[in-house]
Amino acid sequence: MSMFCYQCQETAKNEGCTIVGVCGKTDDVANLQDLLIFALRGISVYGVKAKELGIYDESINKFVAQSLFSTITNVNFDPVKFENWIKEALSIRENLKDKFLTAYKEQKGVEFQESLPDAATWYSDNVADFYVKGQEVGVLATKNEDIRSLRELLTYGLKGISAYVEHAFVLEGKNEEIFDFLLEGLAATADESLTIEDLIGMTLKTGEVAVKAMAMLDAANTGTYGHPEPTQINIGVRNRPGILISGHDLKDLEELLEQSKNKGVDVYTHGEMLPANAYPFFKKYDHFVGNYGNSWWEQTREFESFNGPILMTTNCLVPPKGSYDDRVYTTSVVGFPGLAHIEDREAGKQKDFSAIIEHALRCEPPTEIESGSIMGGFARNAVLGVADQVVDAVNNGDISRFVVMAGCEGRHKTRDYYKDLAQELPQDAVVLTAGCAKYRYNKLDLGTINGIPRLLDAGQCNDSYSLVMIALKLVEATGVKDINELPISYDIAWYEQKAVAVLLALLHLGVKGIRLGPTLPAFISPNVLKVLVENFDIKPIGEVEKDLELIMQGN
Repeated sequence: MSMFCYQCQETAKNEGCTIVGVCGKTDDVANLQDLLIFALRGISVYGVKAKELGIYDESINKFVAQSLFSTITNVNFDPVKFENWIKEALSIRENLKDKFLTAYKEQKGVEFQESLPDAATWYSDNVADFYVKGQEVGVLATKNEDIRSLRELLTYGLKGISAYVEHAFVLEGKNEEIFDFLLEGLAATADESLTIEDLIGMTLKTGEVAVKAMAMLDAANTGTYGHPEPTQINIGVRNRPGILISGHDLKDLEELLEQSKNKGVDVYTHGEMLPANAYPFFKKYDHFVGNYGNSWWEQTREFESFNGPILMTTNCLVPPKGSYDDRVYTTSVVGFPGLAHIEDREAGKQKDFSAIIEHALRCEPPTEIESGSIMGGFARNAVLGVADQVVDAVNNGDISRFVVMAGCEGRHKTRDYYKDLAQELPQDAVVLTAGCAKYRYNKLDLGTINGIPRLLDAGQCNDSYSLVMIALKLVEATGVKDINELPISYDIAWYEQKAVAVLLALLHLGVKGIRLGPTLPAFISPNVLKVLVENFDIKPIGEVEKDLELIMQGN
């Protein structure tokens, strides 16, 4: 065993990747990611204590969030990047330690004497030591299976929150309470005194903070680009060179569109960037064509046929094929050895996308792989704008049930379950979706109910907040006392750590009876699963026919 990682749904044998990641990361990268998280825990131990003495540095919290984000599945595969982040993390930790120890002596009048975890004390500036230490501090360093399970569940929830924090921060959205909790949560995973009950409490608090993080990002996105509106999104191509932008970062899209206008190139979205087509702000660009292709795992085929350059703004990068890797550009925390990287923007300036624009002009137009359009833009503002119509349809029986089929897409054939379920739902049931899970069924013709589409796409995975707001509005409008009394069922697909944050957010809101698939997380131990089942009735997906019957019965 040269590594151990089980943070994603596709982990080997649903147990753990031990030689190379199913995602494509090497054992070296996996171990460096473990060491980076270890170093971030050390920063957090001092950060929590320093805050109690009035020491606060936003730049440290931002570094922690961005570094956590870099370890999410399919973000960064570059060992040199992680070596540099670890060096920076250890330097930040040592500087913060010095400030804390000085302030402690000044304020308390005595030297700090508490024992600290290894994460707060280990240090080396020798890169060779990083590879040795990385193998020692990974997931399996925690021997108790249930403690390990809860620490990892908490860590993955924090990773998901960090992604939302990073997206919001570039749009001037920030919240000190959320930043502080990233440190508090990481410090908790290094605290040997915490019991299983303590860690369960921290995990549920992670769900509470995840809701706040999604709300913060929602406010940043809609405050900058307007509220998404119902939109027919083109999925065909035009006869000009194109740039394909994938990931989640709307700021990158804005700057790319602004710099590429009147240059003779078109811009297309891919994967989780699809919902950008429904924001009013972006519709002013006549070279913003629509969406090309499907979800992240199909990019080796779709990037090939696109012919032009591709910009990866956040997670969802699949190790590229040699036939097109010279056309893939990364930015932000995304990275892969040998790929061109566009550096972060300097304060008050835009990123420089001139290289990718010039590259596009040398390329053939995209090869068309489909035509027509799909509907999007049903985030909370659009749906709540017709809330009375929706409530009337529920009250008079025209809508019998809402089924939330949000979350992630993936390679496994078992994910056809979600397409089959969408097709088999009765004509009076409505699907609410967000995230790339929708690519299994968003091109089906499910029709409408009283003019309301039977598939309401709220947007990216972080737009699951919209689905929460819709549910809470229905609670208010229908007069029920509990969110679980609504005619809403939750059939969630998960793949990576942002989905973990969304799941914990739903649990915090008291949602029960969630079906989770296509498999239950490998990092959930039997005893922790028992707690989730007993308190929240979490269950695995089953056969479509049987699940459909239970869903329509409200079970």
